[in-house]
Amino acid sequence: MTIQETDAFTEEWQAWHRAKDERLASPHGFLAVTGLHWLTAQAQRWEDAPGAWSTGPEGVSVELADGESLVVDGVPVTGRHAFGVIPERGGVEAAFGDAVVEVAKRGGNDLIRPRHPDNPLRLSFAGTPAFAPSPQWALAARYVAFDEPVPTTVGSVVDGLEHVYGAVGRLEFEHAGERHALTAFPGFAPGTLTVLFSDATAGITTYGAVRSLTVDAPATGGAVVIDFNRATNLPCAYTPHATCPLPPPGNRLPFPVEAGEQTPVTA
Repeated sequence: MTIQETDAFTEEWQAWHRAKDERLASPHGFLAVTGLHWLTAQAQRWEDAPGAWSTGPEGVSVELADGESLVVDGVPVTGRHAFGVIPERGGVEAAFGDAVVEVAKRGGNDLIRPRHPDNPLRLSFAGTPAFAPSPQWALAARYVAFDEPVPTTVGSVVDGLEHVYGAVGRLEFEHAGERHALTAFPGFAPGTLTVLFSDATAGITTYGAVRSLTVDAPATGGAVVIDFNRATNLPCAYTPHATCPLPPPGNRLPFPVEAGEQTPVTA
């Protein structure tokens, strides 16, 4: 790789890293979350969101007292409002003042997460530390697709919570003369893949539970690049109000991946 190519590689990585931190620290990003509140059939109130919240067979609902209101899909609501059944890993947001409350379902359980722009965690955020980007950590790999998605249960940073994802294949690659494979799940963009993994740096220089990688859509024949420089922290590395999944069995690499994001410093 020429000096010019290396410079371009570094500049692209810096732009990616900066954009990721900007999303995280946006006014209603994950650093603005002030609580993780699990819903039950018994209506409950919390200080960081208006209303008494509950869930049941017909989904999530909130009972707003006099003087309380939310804005849902641009429409002010008062009194009782039914959000209906929230799909797994889905969610909606309702606004109040300069804050929002996320209504979501994780691991089969309904929850709300208020997000306040003035949350001290957000205001004190100074960026995520990371290893210096290196083209040596962009590894050639081969994607081997499964015949059909394989339901795969993974743990969560929340005790007792489990997530079930459909594994779509594995990524095979070599490092230091040894072969390795990582289970891959569908990515957010069409054709892309998501990898949840940990490695020998976990709990030392990187967040101990999990890091995540987005891998571009494989080329014809399954050729793909695993760029560990893009290994990113999930929200649980920053806040206890997250339900992040853990890596599936086999996705704990035995060698140190000294690339990508490191353990964040939080107040």
